[in-house]
Amino acid sequence: MEATAITKDTLIGDLIKIDPNVVPLLMQIGMHCIGCPASLNESIEQASYVHGIDPTVLVQEINKIVAADQAPEA
Repeated sequence: MEATAITKDTLIGDLIKIDPNVVPLLMQIGMHCIGCPASLNESIEQASYVHGIDPTVLVQEINKIVAADQAPEA
């Protein structure tokens, strides 16, 4: 299975559906409202700016988690 690439335009709601294991990272950086309906329709870039986070760095960290979760088990 090919890994899903997350971009700064990915919606938070879609991100959580793709890989719920990103939730602890989002909570750790202060995105505690990830369960509220409005935030689910925000892009990673929009949410990053609201929380004073560099969206490029956040997307890199998210993609590390997603890639590890989607990697075939040896």
